[in-house]
Amino acid sequence: MTETTSLWSVLVLPCVLVLVAACAATADAALGSGPGGTRRAGPGREVLRLLVQQRRTTNASDHLLLRVGVTLLPVAAVLAGVVVPLGFTAVSDLPDGIVWFNAMEALAWAAVWLTGWGPNSALSMIGGYRFLAQGLAYEIPHMLAITTAALGAESLRVGAVVDAQAGLWFAVWMPVAFVVYLASALAMAFWGPFDQPVGSDAAGGAAAELSGVERVLFLGGRRLLLTVAAATAVPLFLGGGHGPWLPGWVWTLIKTAAVLAVLMWARRRLPVLRMDRYMEVAWVVLTPLAVLQALVVALVVLGR
Repeated sequence: MTETTSLWSVLVLPCVLVLVAACAATADAALGSGPGGTRRAGPGREVLRLLVQQRRTTNASDHLLLRVGVTLLPVAAVLAGVVVPLGFTAVSDLPDGIVWFNAMEALAWAAVWLTGWGPNSALSMIGGYRFLAQGLAYEIPHMLAITTAALGAESLRVGAVVDAQAGLWFAVWMPVAFVVYLASALAMAFWGPFDQPVGSDAAGGAAAELSGVERVLFLGGRRLLLTVAAATAVPLFLGGGHGPWLPGWVWTLIKTAAVLAVLMWARRRLPVLRMDRYMEVAWVVLTPLAVLQALVVALVVLGR
């Protein structure tokens, strides 16, 4: 049974998420290398560089929309993590926690689009609209995947989904939903093969005109979104804190690290495709597969 913590944990949650995201970023930087085999700068050095960087501005930019966008992305990621249990303890185990998680992810659409629109720049606007198209295409299979997990537990409460996996993980008997979730999580965090919203072909897309603190918030929010998506895969499909010998919170961290490792591997191994091609995959392949998986799970639940 998932328990809720005291209100002060609301202040601890962002620190935990930032710490996990920073560890993942450090590992990612350590594994990567630039031209000629040179190591990339670590996230700490990059953050310090951006904090002292002179802020760039564009003509007739909407500073309010821009600042709302870059701030909203990390805030939405943290709010999505409110219902994710660490072991068997969550900040809030809402009765409709899965809906809450999906709604907070949807705020990322507004955040990235506002970030692309605010600077009054063609390239950043292209990045913002790319993310809207990408988010719409992958939100459908994403929503179907997490709804399938809720269907298997017969509850929208994340804690109930964890309890339903005491004997068998959902990833074992609904593997299609798990794979679809991971693919759509990459797209929602515009990561790896789905990074066209901040692609180099558009000089950085939605982040093209960002500098200083604004760039730190936006890119940090992107990593937080990826971290929360990886952490949510654990209670939805990997049994949450269930596991032998170790405490539940340790199992949650181990499983989250494993999912993050898979997502970082995908960034390095999977090629970046044209948007029209991976949008077609979302509509023609992933969505029908997610619907079929949901129907199979529904039949299993009805037959219990």
